[in-house]
Amino acid sequence: MPIIEVADLRKAYAGRPAVDGVSFSVEEGEIFGILGPNGAGKTTTVECVGGLRVPDSGRIRVAGLDPVADHDEVTRVLGAQLQESELQPKLTVREALELYSAFYETPADWRALAERLGLTDKLTTRFAKLSGGQKQRLSIALALIGSPRVVVLDELTTGLDPRARRDTWQLIEEIRASGVTVLLVTHFMEEAQRLCDRIAVIDKGRLAALDSPAGLIRRSAGSTVISFTPSRTLDPAELAALPDAAATDTDARDGRITVTGTDATVNAVITLLARHRITAHQLRVTDATLDDAFLDLTEQTGATADRAAPTADPTGQAADPTDLKGASA
Repeated sequence: MPIIEVADLRKAYAGRPAVDGVSFSVEEGEIFGILGPNGAGKTTTVECVGGLRVPDSGRIRVAGLDPVADHDEVTRVLGAQLQESELQPKLTVREALELYSAFYETPADWRALAERLGLTDKLTTRFAKLSGGQKQRLSIALALIGSPRVVVLDELTTGLDPRARRDTWQLIEEIRASGVTVLLVTHFMEEAQRLCDRIAVIDKGRLAALDSPAGLIRRSAGSTVISFTPSRTLDPAELAALPDAAATDTDARDGRITVTGTDATVNAVITLLARHRITAHQLRVTDATLDDAFLDLTEQTGATADRAAPTADPTGQAADPTDLKGASA
């Protein structure tokens, strides 16, 4: 049985659908990615999975439990790092770890977590004084402190520099290696392509695709990219007529041509160049990336917020601090 099951999930705010019939399942032990543009419904989806929002309809199970009806039990198997939650600025790392440990009957050893995540020398540092990367490490520690079977990481590396981002990727891989299933929400294509076993692409509240990163790339309109600078001008109509050519582009500055297509397109480009006796300078043939697949699968939308209601009060009732056990900064 999958450790997470989501079937026909729907959630709307003021009559506007944020999640519209999304279904997927997550197998135990995998890193499962949720990818989509800003405002696509990614965060609303994972907040419903964690029991922080009540779905309008649909079915969700986490280790066989209903996140709303069995909320207390779900917090024992699921930890979460939320996108925009914060700790008190004056709270020290030690105080935060001790506080979250108190939420659980049998918590993980917070000292061991601090050591594992490189926070031992920051135990007396206040939250406000931590760097972005250190805050993210603390958030991971707090999400893991209940020894969960599943951890939800929402936009974990947003705002981090490249070095801190790659360090965080290594931590995520180590978390999975320790036996914890990871549900990763991200908009970084490189992050999703490197870490995820499978990816659900959500666009405008709906599931646009579900596959492995390699599978999504193979399904893109152009799985191969050919680029070159011709020794003389080529007729754009001939380029557009190439077999399986999904798109062609010519750089107005230096005349460099980029064609996306398939292996058949590569052969056709070479034949076309030979027929016209044109030399291809700096010829490059590369596989398409997850960026290419993502752009094929989604339409670019305006900058809208993923949240149409306050995170602190997902059910319309007064927020209870114990509802956020397993969630962190």
